[in-house]
Amino acid sequence: MSHLDYDSFEILDPSGAPVPAYGHGSLADLLPAVAAGLGVPGFRSGLPLVPADRVCVFLVDGMGWELIGRHPEWAPFLNSLMAGGRPITAGFPSTTATSLASVGTGLTPGVHGLAGYTVAVPGAGHLMNQLRWQPYVEPGDWQPYPTVFEQADAAGVATCQVSSPLFAQTPLTRVALSGGTFLGRTTAEERMDVSARWLAEHDRALVYTYVSELDAAGHRYGVDSDEWRLTLNTVDRLVQRLAEQLPPRSALYVTADHGMIDIVPENRIDFDEDWELSAGVALLGGEGRARHVYAVPGAADDVLTVWSEVLGDRMWVAGRDEAIANGWFGPVVDDRVYHRIGDVVAAAGDDIAVIASRTEPGESSMIGLHGSMTPVEQLVPLLEVRA
Repeated sequence: MSHLDYDSFEILDPSGAPVPAYGHGSLADLLPAVAAGLGVPGFRSGLPLVPADRVCVFLVDGMGWELIGRHPEWAPFLNSLMAGGRPITAGFPSTTATSLASVGTGLTPGVHGLAGYTVAVPGAGHLMNQLRWQPYVEPGDWQPYPTVFEQADAAGVATCQVSSPLFAQTPLTRVALSGGTFLGRTTAEERMDVSARWLAEHDRALVYTYVSELDAAGHRYGVDSDEWRLTLNTVDRLVQRLAEQLPPRSALYVTADHGMIDIVPENRIDFDEDWELSAGVALLGGEGRARHVYAVPGAADDVLTVWSEVLGDRMWVAGRDEAIANGWFGPVVDDRVYHRIGDVVAAAGDDIAVIASRTEPGESSMIGLHGSMTPVEQLVPLLEVRA
């Protein structure tokens, strides 16, 4: 594949990327605000929330703020809540493992360290998939900080996660969502009912519940599909079902881990077939719209130059230190996290994806994608229901 006439394009300035609202309006600020309202010691947040004695956080995988607003006829209850709600931001990248860790720990990606879909294991010469946790690393070494749930439970708040039984013992659950009681329920309707009962049975309570089907529909069929819209309608009815069962002195917060965008085949650049982009690259991490690029020793500057020339008109392309300085991963990046971040980081600012057809065949075939900082991916809902 050839790339011509670089000078005819305007290069996107990495310092102008829409950085997540860390500290006052991001997913990492949600549970610290809830915990502070519940009286858990040591918590404060720049996200203003009215305290409640019983709180449920319902996270819908893949349900971006903009996507809800596009479909009032398919999500009437959710749209009725938008007038009193607001968008907050996922962290960067806007991907499930990163976002769930931000939610559960109350920390930014540069601190909790789940800084992408796949990232390099420093010194190991290979990538780790942080959603599937493959290849395995010791969870407590990879993410050593306690979760908000653990701290709330220790402070006497009746804390519970209600999710699929499949997630009960996963490493991602352990590092991001552990603490208190885990109640596995197979159907989403059961999760709504069990969450409401938990709130009703405890004077001070924190419940987290989750559904993944909307994200799956978006990846497989795209967000501009009947299958996705039907799934959104199901989610809308689930939220209403839970809201109508809230006991007194309760607050329900509905949010998501990221939005999603459909990328057509002609806007997909195949790294595995592109000699320019692959030159000097040892490992390609991240995902199609948020790439961590790890260079062979001594080649980082050349890789940054080529990726900037080839993709800089459609992606924010930065070196590791520049991305960190611009706050993409939060105001602080722990030393243990530094080399998990690519020598080059590329985030889509346009309808584009860098796929890898041979090394990532499953991900490369997905229609709906996410990961970058564009509004449709980064903005997630913070919708509130009070009893």
